[in-house]
Amino acid sequence: MTMVLLTALGVGGATVVGALLGFIIKNPSHRLNDIVLAFASGVMMAAALIGLIIPSLELGGKYAIIITVIGIAVGAVCLHLIDKLVPHLHKFTGIEEPHSPKNKTLNKVLLFVIAIAIHNFPEGIAAGVSFGSDNVSQALSVAIGIAIQNIPEGMVIIAPMLSAGMSKGKTFIIALSTGLVEVLGTLVGYFAVTISTIILPFALAFASGTMLYVISDEMIPETHSHGNEHAATYSLIFGFCVMLAFDFLI
Repeated sequence: MTMVLLTALGVGGATVVGALLGFIIKNPSHRLNDIVLAFASGVMMAAALIGLIIPSLELGGKYAIIITVIGIAVGAVCLHLIDKLVPHLHKFTGIEEPHSPKNKTLNKVLLFVIAIAIHNFPEGIAAGVSFGSDNVSQALSVAIGIAIQNIPEGMVIIAPMLSAGMSKGKTFIIALSTGLVEVLGTLVGYFAVTISTIILPFALAFASGTMLYVISDEMIPETHSHGNEHAATYSLIFGFCVMLAFDFLI
């Protein structure tokens, strides 16, 4: 149990480590912000495919493709509803300028952060389930892989929030919250192995759907709206390759 707790904190803490590294970038330009967001899109695209969709197909059994496709669709629709039903996400940040262009950008960034938080939960469940299966070496491998992946995720959510006018304190708290979601998921997975193995394929696909939605609907259009399309495109590809390399090397 001690190892599970330490792993949970390590997996969630990796996001915080990434967030702290993200604070190194101060007052990013529009071009840099587009490049960072595009890099994040590439990282998330690879994470959605390799870390979520493929495991969902592998764990889904006889009806794997049906479970995965439905999960992706439901995840995308749910995030779309969040986008429509909660159009003023910036209010949580304390920035109260209704017509400020920064608020529109901040809403998009926070929607992206929500997608990361949603995808962190089934990732945590996956780590917890691995420990519940008593295969410690495999469990540690899964946990290390997730932790490594979480570092760039933590990094890429900081600069956009700071550039949108959010305070460093609130930015860090939001980043910390995404890591705590993963800690919770790890503990849920460990204590409910049987239930988790049943719902995990759908949960993984659901999380991938939320990420694919926000990448296509929010992040890519945002990075292509300031004349930095080519830089953003190459940054997205680079982000995808970085995450692909992380997953391959571990």
